[in-house]
Amino acid sequence: MTSLSSTTDGSDQSILELDVDEFQPVAEVARYRAPRATINPDQSLGWVRRVWPIVMTYKLLLFSSIGLGVVSIAINVTIPLVTARAIDNALIDRTAPLLRFVVLLVILGIARGLLSYGYRFGLYKMAFRIETDLRSIIFRHLSTLSFSFYDRVQSGQLISRANSDIRSLQMFLAFAPLIGLSILSFVLALILMLSISVSLTLVSIACLPGVYVLGVLLRNQIFPLSWIVQARTADVATIVDENVNGVRVVRSFAAEQQQIRHLARSARRLQWANIATVNSRARYTPIMENLPRVGLVVVLLYGGWLVIDGQLQLGVLIAFNAYILMMQTPFRLLGFFMMLQQRAAASAERIYEILDESSNLTQRPTAAKLRDPTGRIEFRNVRFGYRDPVVVSDDDSGDEQPDTTDVLVDFNLVVEPGETVALVGRTGSGKSTVARLLPRFYDVRAGQVLIDGTDVRDLTITSLRANVGLVLDEPFLFSVSVRENIAYGRPDAPIDQVIAAAVAAQADEFISELPGGYDAIIGERGYTLSGGQRQRIALARTFLVNPRLLVLDDATSAIDVQVESRIHEALELLLRDRTTIVIAHRLSTISLADRVALLEGGRVIATGTHAHLMATDPRYVEVLARTESDEIASEAVRVGRAELDLAERATEKVMVREAGVVGDVDQ
Repeated sequence: MTSLSSTTDGSDQSILELDVDEFQPVAEVARYRAPRATINPDQSLGWVRRVWPIVMTYKLLLFSSIGLGVVSIAINVTIPLVTARAIDNALIDRTAPLLRFVVLLVILGIARGLLSYGYRFGLYKMAFRIETDLRSIIFRHLSTLSFSFYDRVQSGQLISRANSDIRSLQMFLAFAPLIGLSILSFVLALILMLSISVSLTLVSIACLPGVYVLGVLLRNQIFPLSWIVQARTADVATIVDENVNGVRVVRSFAAEQQQIRHLARSARRLQWANIATVNSRARYTPIMENLPRVGLVVVLLYGGWLVIDGQLQLGVLIAFNAYILMMQTPFRLLGFFMMLQQRAAASAERIYEILDESSNLTQRPTAAKLRDPTGRIEFRNVRFGYRDPVVVSDDDSGDEQPDTTDVLVDFNLVVEPGETVALVGRTGSGKSTVARLLPRFYDVRAGQVLIDGTDVRDLTITSLRANVGLVLDEPFLFSVSVRENIAYGRPDAPIDQVIAAAVAAQADEFISELPGGYDAIIGERGYTLSGGQRQRIALARTFLVNPRLLVLDDATSAIDVQVESRIHEALELLLRDRTTIVIAHRLSTISLADRVALLEGGRVIATGTHAHLMATDPRYVEVLARTESDEIASEAVRVGRAELDLAERATEKVMVREAGVVGDVDQ
């Protein structure tokens, strides 16, 4: 247990300058470099100009690929000329050997194939690297946003924008240079056609203005539809995400059919948007692709007459037709490209909405790093609310009234170094909010939160949170091994320290019984474990980090009384040398505290020992009495839930046996 005890020397000097890496739990060196650029922050620019700094980090790959593409296009437009010479000189006039042209065409074909492979590979490689960079940029930005952002944004929306929206952008960045090269092919073919016959060229391009007009109409329809498609795709992702994470709630209310109908309704809305998009493409794209072919028919008629009349050679007419086919390529791709472009524009705007979001929590340039704090905590005249403040004034007096959105109002509390204080109060009195303000998950509206006399806003966020351990009543576990979950804050911790932390949290016994022990992989969010087991792993995770300041937010609420008493024995030792705030509902948890603070209406209304408040404050007695009755009801619910879990597992085993599947369902 000595490895978990506090190591502070009680020095008065609590703030020192350190490298930030000293506070970051880094277990391994990253194998992939970070993005070298991010989007342009100027929101007045178009979406392409905003992503251009990222594209330019791959300028060597981009321009070399385009260079290979240009050479490939040049060879492509040369092949019809060589073919024309072969027909006219080798087959008709017989003035040159045919083998020479055959060898030349083979060489040009091989060169064109290799160059096409090179530039396509390079462009796709660039696009996928940009996709990777955008994902890294979004994920890194999400890690900097304040908790208020996550309070109002659905996780499915974020997942959709970090996946399907980025993929839409990647597809455009891959195809746009290819379309550009096909346009270059169009220009070169047009120049060569004009050099052959101006009149024949004008006949062949007479339909192109109509293609342009249709393209504009298609673009104007596709853009809003693309935005709707992406938004409704995100809605479907949100429903799936919530149903996967909340599967136990859905099944406990037998609401499977209701959720299926909900998903089906959203899927139909997405289906309508996709069908509307396809309908627009189906209406315009065939006309856009076939209008140039009308020109081909006219060219064959007019050009054939010129050949018969002796005004044009047959080989030249064949080359002319080949150039017309080259000119048609951009128009065959135009409908697809416009859909990609409009969808990429809509997706880019959705991505920029996240990247343009600024955090409400900013670190001051002069922020110091917190090291070895003595542990004095003070909440001084704190006012805080989760929603935007509502200013209300009295019409007669003009005096400002208390903001009804505030959770804490003039909250004052001092916790001395090494002291354990229990916060007690009714639901909604602000107890958990206090726990979230100390590590600066949110900033106060007024007042100060101080550690060793220093405002937490004057400390670096990384060093502050490295010294404040927070254990929540609903712990989050990752879908990795038990050891990795416990060592999350110290990934390099040796196994003996991980086990010591688990022993202190009374988790070693059940962990050892798991298949694989500490290497056992737990399910998503740890739902393969009971609520009490998850809380014990969360406690072990915090014990291993060994923070100087500790906040236990009802951290043993799901643990039975016998196990809780053993945890409290370890906690009494662990809390001896550290400052601790305990958000308590059970009398057994309150007994850990040196002092109790009673909260009501977002402020402290009484402080003292448990015995003193029981004897002198009826409000404290009333809160405890109500909490005790709620605890009895919660215990009954837990017992019922445990019995339900056992029944579900028994049913699953029966179904597995009936299906003839070999294996243990518990695995």
